[in-house]
Amino acid sequence: MGFRKLINSKKLLSFFAAFMLLGTNLLMAQTAAAGAAQEEAPKVDWTGVAYYVLIFFLICLGVAIVGKILKVYDLTLKMQGKKGIKWNTVMAVICIVFLVAGLYGAYWSFTEQGSMTLPEAASAHGVKIDEMFTVTTVLTMIVFFVTQILLFTFLFQYRHSDKRRAHFLPHNNTIEKVWTIAPAIVLTILVVFGFFTWQKIMNSENLTGDINIDVTGHQFAWELRYPGKDGVLGPKDFRLVTGANNLGVNFKKKSSFDDLKVDTMYLPVNKSIRLNILAQDVIHSVYMPHFRVQLNAVPGLPTFFKFTPTITTAEMRTKLDDPKFEYSLYCNKICGGSHYNMQKVVRVVTEAEYQSWLSRQKPYLNDALRKELHFASADNAQSGASTNRLALNN
Repeated sequence: MGFRKLINSKKLLSFFAAFMLLGTNLLMAQTAAAGAAQEEAPKVDWTGVAYYVLIFFLICLGVAIVGKILKVYDLTLKMQGKKGIKWNTVMAVICIVFLVAGLYGAYWSFTEQGSMTLPEAASAHGVKIDEMFTVTTVLTMIVFFVTQILLFTFLFQYRHSDKRRAHFLPHNNTIEKVWTIAPAIVLTILVVFGFFTWQKIMNSENLTGDINIDVTGHQFAWELRYPGKDGVLGPKDFRLVTGANNLGVNFKKKSSFDDLKVDTMYLPVNKSIRLNILAQDVIHSVYMPHFRVQLNAVPGLPTFFKFTPTITTAEMRTKLDDPKFEYSLYCNKICGGSHYNMQKVVRVVTEAEYQSWLSRQKPYLNDALRKELHFASADNAQSGASTNRLALNN
């Protein structure tokens, strides 16, 4: 009868259907990944999610079976006139086992996954963020270990016994004040310090001396634009976007003519950088983990992020003993099928190296764009009144 109930259980059938669907999706994904190698039979990766779901199901089934066996044994003892199983003691022992297993799991998580934290911060504000994260983690871990050890120890120590009665404590003002005021003070301190730190980090005001860099995301690439000798980026207008003018730079403004289009983001060390972030199609996200920079790129809504790099690429290569190391700019939003292509190399250099690199970059206003805008070509402009002035083809 019990077995028939188990077979007819809607929850079990739902779980089985979900498990089969997950297995089918996993198999289809692996078949698609095989691509050209269609002649080979797809191999199911049993170390995936489906494997662990199955293991969890089997563990639950094993616990249920053991519970039924103990229940039958308990009833047998009572039928023989003996004392049954002391379930309170069983539950107390289970609590201690759970505590030990949980503490070991926390230790394992710290030792195994602890090395998977973010790399060393290479920006001024990144150090502050890491300090905040460390303080918060230490405090929460202290509270976690103290409360969990006390919780399960009390459950074991003060399990039900016929020799003593529990004391009923309906209310205690002192205890209420302690566990309300103490956490409130700690959280207030964390929030206040975090608020002032966050204000400094998110200060995106455009100040004299900031190096403005345009970062525009689209499926599936980042477009980088630097200001020219005037230090000012020309304005953009989405209505001006064309094949040659893919950023929609407005050339009615004088500041647009010397803007530079680059492929690698170069940053001078210890200089304030202001990223002007925008997207042209869907939401992207500027993500530079070494600098603790992450901000969404939203279509139609310009966003900004300021930071100061403090470690050059050469210094970081020495620290990591990796001559091929490069900082990177990623997209941290799954923005489509080729999302993985949205990467740019970011190179932090000295001021002299930065100026040398900047002098070698080509202007955004190339010959194709001149032709589209009906400007004179570079050769014709040189024969005009000034080599730095663009003549109109009327």
